[in-house]
Amino acid sequence: MVFDRVIKNGMLVTPGESRRANICIKDGKIAAITDRDSPVTAREETDAAGKFVLPGLIDTHVHSRDGYKGAHHKEDFFHSSMAGACSGITTILEMPNCNPAVYDVARMQDLIACITPKAHVDFGVWGLCLGELNNASLPALAEAGVIGFKFFWGYAIDAKSYQLIYNYQEGMENVIPPLDQGEVYKIFRTVAQTGLQVAIHAENFDIIKLLTAEVMATGDKSYAAMLRARPSVSETTIIETAILIAKALGTHLHILHLAAGDGVELIRRAQLDGVRVTGETCPHYLTLTDRDAERVGSLIKGYPPVRTQTDQGLLWAGLLDGTLTHVCSDHAPHTPEEKKLDLWSAPAGMAAIETMPLVMLDAVNRGKLTINEFCRVLSEAPARLYNLYPQKGSLAVGADADLVLIDLQARYTFAQESMHSRTKLSPYDGMTMTGKPVMTILRGTTIAENGEIVGAPTGHFIRPVG
Repeated sequence: MVFDRVIKNGMLVTPGESRRANICIKDGKIAAITDRDSPVTAREETDAAGKFVLPGLIDTHVHSRDGYKGAHHKEDFFHSSMAGACSGITTILEMPNCNPAVYDVARMQDLIACITPKAHVDFGVWGLCLGELNNASLPALAEAGVIGFKFFWGYAIDAKSYQLIYNYQEGMENVIPPLDQGEVYKIFRTVAQTGLQVAIHAENFDIIKLLTAEVMATGDKSYAAMLRARPSVSETTIIETAILIAKALGTHLHILHLAAGDGVELIRRAQLDGVRVTGETCPHYLTLTDRDAERVGSLIKGYPPVRTQTDQGLLWAGLLDGTLTHVCSDHAPHTPEEKKLDLWSAPAGMAAIETMPLVMLDAVNRGKLTINEFCRVLSEAPARLYNLYPQKGSLAVGADADLVLIDLQARYTFAQESMHSRTKLSPYDGMTMTGKPVMTILRGTTIAENGEIVGAPTGHFIRPVG
């Protein structure tokens, strides 16, 4: 057989093994894996000698600020997907709080139509849970192919646009207050009937409201004060409640962007008890701590907040033992003008999709995880969790030929000016790192090389295969 392309002499990496072999590609799929000395005929050859070859990376948690009414001055899917592609990501799962929000099938179709021409990588779409406003729409969204359902626990919603209200005060007009637990119960019950997961932003509005008022009254605007206003218990009380509801209803519960180390043990115990609960964390929780706040200022700010070294150690332990399934970016950019504000005034969120693989590869070189574990938490595990495997996250014959070639020895100083997001700000600016993706391949075609995009957008919408 004459193949379209062969990737020769690379070190193929899966969670279970590393071996030198060739990957043969035909019609955008992996058609064969051959020994490196086996003769292969292909129209195009790529020599991957000295490189690690992994299935394309997957970022499951991205806020690209897009949609026909999106905040395009902050970000759009053209830039977020380009940033991802330049760093080895071939699949993005887009969060539903775009504008318009993905609360029914029509809005889902609007988003897909809007971002497909901009998509440098393949993408899936999350659906949004609004309680009674759209519970009836969730089954149709599941049928239409959403990846799962996102619920912003404890957040108020704009009654007209369904956008999140971050600084809610009681009595605000045209605002839907945070849902009570009866409404949350109904969301979990409805999602359980779809067979998909409900993924929650776990922060306790009432605790944060109380403690923020108390901290603000002192005039202390330090990062330590912010942690006092949003302590670990503001995460763990919601996680524990969600686990109990999920257990009662048989709902698949997923804990998003876990920052509190204590939350790992709650998830672990629930898993041992037979509850279908999974969790994720992010590179900033694994590599930054409260000690970095003075150095990077408001660039560290996210919700839930980056916590202590103790929390970080517990998160690493949970990731490596499989309690937490994977790592994602929670890419949520804001403008430089917004992030230059003081810590308490600046919005929460950072441009993180491009740095996620870089930071985690550096962690491989620092001995925090192996390259095989890197493959698990950034490719295979998210593909399995969201029913994209083996189409994505796999080097098996028949899988999409989504690949990333990595130079694990490349040493460089990261500069935020090199970022491809619309917002070029990062708490990792100036950091010396080791390990870098050097080529990204989507369905057999190179889309990025040496940190720069190649060609026009060719990504498309994907849906769960299971």
